[in-house]
Amino acid sequence: MRDLRPFAASRCELVGADLGLDGGAAVETGAERLIVIGGDGTLIGVARSLNTDQIPLIGVNVGKLGFLTEFSIEELKDNFDRAVSDDTLISRRAMLQVTIVKDGDTPLTYLAVNDCVIQAGAPFRLINMGVSINNERLADVSGDGMIVCTSSGSTAHNLSAGGPIMQPGVDAIVLTPLCAHSLTHKPLVIEREAAIDILARAVNEGTTVIIDGQVSSPLEQDDRVIIKRFSADLKMVRNPLYAKWHKLVNKLHWGRAPNYE
Repeated sequence: MRDLRPFAASRCELVGADLGLDGGAAVETGAERLIVIGGDGTLIGVARSLNTDQIPLIGVNVGKLGFLTEFSIEELKDNFDRAVSDDTLISRRAMLQVTIVKDGDTPLTYLAVNDCVIQAGAPFRLINMGVSINNERLADVSGDGMIVCTSSGSTAHNLSAGGPIMQPGVDAIVLTPLCAHSLTHKPLVIEREAAIDILARAVNEGTTVIIDGQVSSPLEQDDRVIIKRFSADLKMVRNPLYAKWHKLVNKLHWGRAPNYE
């Protein structure tokens, strides 16, 4: 930040700078771009803090993989004027609204950029979930849990669980069972306007709903997790130096041939 702040101030009207994940001050100042320095988790945290007031985010990677944070410090400096002014670089990505309904309690509502994960938890016995889509029963799923993710989150936990990789601009939601005790339960891609209702039929004491790996809430028997598209989209500023498939091929090495040497 010490390096980038004076540089940015010399190229645009800099309305603020702060450490932390709360982007509320940027909304209040009417900022047109928000530069986020960190890793993917930092960017997700800032996006969640903006709620419905999404500002185009310029992600600068100083973390590890940097799948969402597309720029290095040097790349941002070299392309700064375009990054802060060229609206054709802005891509919109769907997010999820997750509501946990408990009998007699006020529903808990969260915003998910990547995913909502239901994890079995201790004592790690099989859990059973009743899944409905748009009020129509789909199936009962027994296993270690369920991942419901956006296209942005398809390369996160979903990828490790064998779910499909989706191009970020695809408007769809993915349901990926975790270690389902069945040969017939496979990942499912559904339309983005669908409402997903997951009923906790049988759970463990430690069964948990995890939002973007950052927020967690206990899930008890007969609780419901209702997931649908959030009313606002995530806005990301794309790095103009790279093609859309650059991260998949060069960071996750998709399609790389085996090394026979």
